[in-house]
Amino acid sequence: MLRFSLVCLIGLPLAGAAVSRPNIVFFLADDLGQRDLGCNGSTFYETPHLDRLAREGARFTDAYAACPVCSPTRASLLTGQWPQRWGITDYIGAPTRPEQWKRNTKLLPAPFTDRLSLEAPTLAKSLKAAGYATFFAGKWHLGPEGFWPENQGFDINQGGNDRGGPYGGGQYFSPYGNPRLTDGPPGEHLPDRLATETVRFIEANRERPFFAYFAFYSVHTPLMAREDLRQKYEAKRARLGLEEQWGREHERDVRLTQNHAVYAGMVEALDLAVGKVLAKLDDLGLARNTLVIFTSDNGGLSTSEGWPTSNHPLRAGKGWLYEGGIRVPLVMRWPGVIRPGLEIGVPASSPDFYPTLLDAAGSLPQTGQRLDGQSLLPLLRGEIPPERALFWHYPHYGNQGGAPSAAIRRGEWKLIEWLEDGRTELFNLATDPGEQNDLTAKEPLRVAHLREALHAWQREVGARFPSPNPAYNPAAPSGRTAVRPAGDR
Repeated sequence: MLRFSLVCLIGLPLAGAAVSRPNIVFFLADDLGQRDLGCNGSTFYETPHLDRLAREGARFTDAYAACPVCSPTRASLLTGQWPQRWGITDYIGAPTRPEQWKRNTKLLPAPFTDRLSLEAPTLAKSLKAAGYATFFAGKWHLGPEGFWPENQGFDINQGGNDRGGPYGGGQYFSPYGNPRLTDGPPGEHLPDRLATETVRFIEANRERPFFAYFAFYSVHTPLMAREDLRQKYEAKRARLGLEEQWGREHERDVRLTQNHAVYAGMVEALDLAVGKVLAKLDDLGLARNTLVIFTSDNGGLSTSEGWPTSNHPLRAGKGWLYEGGIRVPLVMRWPGVIRPGLEIGVPASSPDFYPTLLDAAGSLPQTGQRLDGQSLLPLLRGEIPPERALFWHYPHYGNQGGAPSAAIRRGEWKLIEWLEDGRTELFNLATDPGEQNDLTAKEPLRVAHLREALHAWQREVGARFPSPNPAYNPAAPSGRTAVRPAGDR
């Protein structure tokens, strides 16, 4: 039996008897790395509320986002399907057609869809049909107006629109300039405001089952923190004597230390917002019958756009199919059902949330509905599931330096295939989670089998591929390099 699949799972029955349909609070961070929580090893960032959530529930060590950038993961989470089925393979806002591409790259990125179809099944639609009140707060980024949360099953939408970040008005501070969020007092902080709106929804719906989906804009760029928190972490950085350390990932520098004071302030503000919602569940006596989930939409940003965090010892970060770009934090709490302090090493991925929440709510998928994920509740009961493969297909050049690629993880093995030239990299994640030792030459048969399974999956989901770029000039700059900042920005 594989070591990494058995972390603390033996002898873990349900901690209590069955309970009534739970309330559901789902927190989704934006660009938060797997290593950015105290419970996952960070010693610079402070996340006491999320650490408490992990102590009181289950912490997954091998949880994954369905994509190394945001929009595809968000589509996968809401539909329970691989995002390739809906044609959403890059962040919405990037060029969607090859003829729009202007960078000097060997390939033209694959075409992709810039909105989640209104025909798509969503968690909100299914839970609303099951009698749940549904609420959305924060970042949506799944299409233009007409495709926003209120069009996809949510009764209330506070802040969800087409933007990938808080780019209106004062950005992370009011006035927000957000068409779905009224401005607060000058200087009001966005994560706290979204937490306040979530709390109001919970208070108003305490007598019925509710689904509150709080999708943070934090910690996405622009890098902006409350001034008091920035000063706190500048002092902490100086007190600890933390020096910047850098590595190299292909053409990009990669941050290897967590010491960015502004980013640390953003992480703490996110944690405080989570704490505000958890405190309201406690105050109203709802915590025991509320399933709380916290995760992120991709790995931490470490090779671009301010270089704010480090995913070390995981490799690279957002925009890459190395572990730093796709492995994410995941904690789940459901008192009386999930035993406190669980550490689970079985891999999980974004499409698993849809069947998990329907399973918790005692609801069934719509007739004929395809689900690519599997419920995590049996796993939380101590059942060891059959081994399965997880897949990624990112046929784009990311802003963070990554190139078109695809990957498969099955058991302890992970294969990455680079689409520019078909080159592969093979890693044993049980012994090499930092992906430093490429075993392709030593394991040709395993490479062939994993590659065959990856290609079969790509055909099954209708994956689109990049095409040769007739204007490519190998002697000219590729646009995959970037200059790292000198200190915080």
